[in-house]
Amino acid sequence: MIRPRTFFPAFAVLVLVTSLAPVAALGGSENLAPAQADTVIYPQGTGPAAARRPAEPNGPGPGSAVLAAAFLLALGGAWLWVKRRHPAGWQPGRTAAKLAIAETRSLGNRQFLVVASYEDKKFLLGVCPGQVTLLTTLDSGGEETAP
Repeated sequence: MIRPRTFFPAFAVLVLVTSLAPVAALGGSENLAPAQADTVIYPQGTGPAAARRPAEPNGPGPGSAVLAAAFLLALGGAWLWVKRRHPAGWQPGRTAAKLAIAETRSLGNRQFLVVASYEDKKFLLGVCPGQVTLLTTLDSGGEETAP
């Protein structure tokens, strides 16, 4: 079982690698070549070479939209995967609850009857302000036994 503590760092590495892939594709060896002593370096988009090249479109290209869509799909998939693997209210390191309140009925004046279940046993409890009393133990067939 993959826990969220180990899943999210791996997911962060995946996002980092996918976001760096287009950056690596943009860079080329012509941008990284060392300058010669007699070479004039112009800022990008200016100088005599810029007049020969066609103008590049301003703003993000179609590759960034694809990258954003892929990131959102991956994020949505990770969210669905975590939600399907873990039920609502799940917390790391927490086991399934053995104790549950099956039913309650108000008797008025802050008095209640409560059917509490623990594993496969059921108990009828009387609850008053400052006091909880075991009234009887209930069997699964609806029969009751005295405490």
